[in-house]
Amino acid sequence: MDQHEKINYLEFPAKDMMATKRFFNSVFGWEFTDYGPAYSAFSHAGINGGFFVSKLNSSTHNGSALVVFYSKDIQQTLQKITKGGGEIVKDIFSFPGGCRFHFTDPNGNEFAVWSEASTPS
Repeated sequence: MDQHEKINYLEFPAKDMMATKRFFNSVFGWEFTDYGPAYSAFSHAGINGGFFVSKLNSSTHNGSALVVFYSKDIQQTLQKITKGGGEIVKDIFSFPGGCRFHFTDPNGNEFAVWSEASTPS
């Protein structure tokens, strides 16, 4: 696929870089490469990106874009997120074509997970 003018990299704020790396590694299997104490790049996420040290966070409440993960087993992913230290901020809900939930990482950054399965009971 031609990469010209396609989204190539994402960056997110991180209040606590170590907690960020532990969370995304344990829940999603991301790998990290540090570039000094204030930046860490991630890979194995479907798209590469990084975290930069900041007191701010990214949430739809603040008007930021929402990054949405796909899951074949939404209940299992939800459990991994809560076990890893994430917080569910919108419980699983249905929408045309599937269901999803929203969570925050240890920094308060908001993400979502969706599945084409119907809402689990």
